[in-house]
Amino acid sequence: QVQLVESGGGLVQAGGSLKLSCAASGGIFSINAMGWYRQAPGKQRELVARITGGGGINYTDSVKGRFTISRDNAKNTVYLQMNSLKPEDTAVYYCNVNLVLYGYYSGKDYWGKGTLVTVSS
Repeated sequence: QVQLVESGGGLVQAGGSLKLSCAASGGIFSINAMGWYRQAPGKQRELVARITGGGGINYTDSVKGRFTISRDNAKNTVYLQMNSLKPEDTAVYYCNVNLVLYGYYSGKDYWGKGTLVTVSS
C-alpha cells in the first residue's frame, strides 16, 4: 500500500524559511512526476511546484524565486525549500506523486494528507 509521509510544516514569521519533505513508500516500481500543491482557507487547491522524472520543473508565478523543488530518487522523496515566506503562503501543503506500482504498467496519482504552513506577519 502506497504511503506518502510529509513533514516540515509549522509556524514561521514572514521572511523566514521552511523545508517540506515527502517520502513515498510501498510497492513502488518507478516514480514519474512529484509535486506540491497548497490549499488556503476558502480557496481552491493550487499547484505550487512540480518536478518530472526527467528533472523538468515548473512553479506557480507567486513562488518563483522564493521556492525550490527537488527530489532524491534513491529515497523516493521530494522536497520544497521555501524562503522569504509571506503571510499569503499560509495554507495546507499537499504532496502529490505519480508513480507506477510493481505489476502495473501505468502511473497513478497519490496524495499526502497535508502539512500546515502558517506564516505570521
